[in-house]
Amino acid sequence: MDYALLTGIVLVAGVTLALVAQWRDWRPPLVVAILVGAAIRVLIMCTSAVDTWQPVDFVESFKPAGEAVLRGEDPVLASEGGWHFLPTIPYVYGILLWLGIPWEYAGRLVTVVSDIVLIPLVAKLAGGPKASLRALQYALNPLAVLIACVHGQVEPVALVFGVAAFVVARGPGDPERAGMVTDVVARVRGGVAAYGVRGSIPRVLGPGGMLHRALLPGPDDRAHLRRGALAGVLMGLALCAKSWPIWLIPGMLLLLPGLRARIAALFTTGLVPLFFLVTLPVFAGTSLQQIPAVIDTIRDIRPIVGEYGWTPWFTSGDWALRPDLASFGTNLIYVSVIVVLFLWRRADPIDLTTAVLLVFMVMTPRLGAQYLLWFMPFLIARPTRFAWPAVLAVCLWSGYGYLYMTQFDVNTWWALHSYWSRASIVLLPILALAMPWGRRVSTAPGPPPAAPGRLTAASSA
Repeated sequence: MDYALLTGIVLVAGVTLALVAQWRDWRPPLVVAILVGAAIRVLIMCTSAVDTWQPVDFVESFKPAGEAVLRGEDPVLASEGGWHFLPTIPYVYGILLWLGIPWEYAGRLVTVVSDIVLIPLVAKLAGGPKASLRALQYALNPLAVLIACVHGQVEPVALVFGVAAFVVARGPGDPERAGMVTDVVARVRGGVAAYGVRGSIPRVLGPGGMLHRALLPGPDDRAHLRRGALAGVLMGLALCAKSWPIWLIPGMLLLLPGLRARIAALFTTGLVPLFFLVTLPVFAGTSLQQIPAVIDTIRDIRPIVGEYGWTPWFTSGDWALRPDLASFGTNLIYVSVIVVLFLWRRADPIDLTTAVLLVFMVMTPRLGAQYLLWFMPFLIARPTRFAWPAVLAVCLWSGYGYLYMTQFDVNTWWALHSYWSRASIVLLPILALAMPWGRRVSTAPGPPPAAPGRLTAASSA
């Protein structure tokens, strides 16, 4: 990497400024945070585009996908399985290439623009008087700059739509609320306490009961339905970029007001990826007979481990095809997420999402450095006690891989990789500590309890 020194100086200066901003409680205008973030990203994008070193997947996977769209071919099949996602982003790659923009810029333009848009979205996600501070801190985040501007990985695209879905789902001016799962349980319990089990069943399931009113919208609920539908569309677009935003769906749903809005969000979340799948014959030249092969390719994830976390200690720090470790780690993720959903069931949905993403980083058997960006907007928007140790540790580990290891030939890179990948195990306890342990219960007021002997409006809404 030719511009590693310049990039490193910019990133170190940025993270230092972010820490000073935290210490001095700077709250600059939002436009200042956006301009600072945009200037840094444009600078690093331009130096990375003219660098003699380019990331392997950026050249051998992302570029062929865009060129395939330009030729009217399916990007998943034409790139020989190098693109394992829906062709939404390759469509944009194809348009930029068609406009004559060199790939070294075109491939990064998509992620850089997305990451700049994330800056005000982090402010909206944070809310409150420190919103602009959080936006500035994300604008200066070294990992975000490395992923968006140097590597051109599509995580910022998935995040910009995922975070936007959260902002829309929460709605304008909504105060923090208790976990919505707890709200629903409290309302049902209120009905049971007021009438007893036998008396509550017809009032919940019968004509005109709670479930009947929940499924049939009234005039005051149409705005909530539109909000849920729009949040679902945004989350669906996030899933079109990559598959991992599925972990964001529970938090989005819990932010929405009521069952109908959540049903609308789930429907549109699934509708958007389905649209891009069924329109492959129109936009990508895919034959109907090829669609099952496209689905198989998207679903096929090779069990390569040994890049990060606990698995490198089983592979001597090298990449390895280990289905046993991949399967065990995947099951470990599922169990851990279930535990987190239980422990944070009464938390703010953003804290719940942060906990889910962080426990994924601790338990996962396979990960690239770009995965560590998943939780950054959420953790920066609502920082925990160990948020900054986690941010600094992740940025230091990733920066070593991007800036230092790329200075050497292939054999030296692999020798360094064996130590670098195993050193990542140090991140796991730090990320675990950064989870919002002190915010497992939201401090916002929940729904009012049902009055004895009758079902209140609050418990039946």
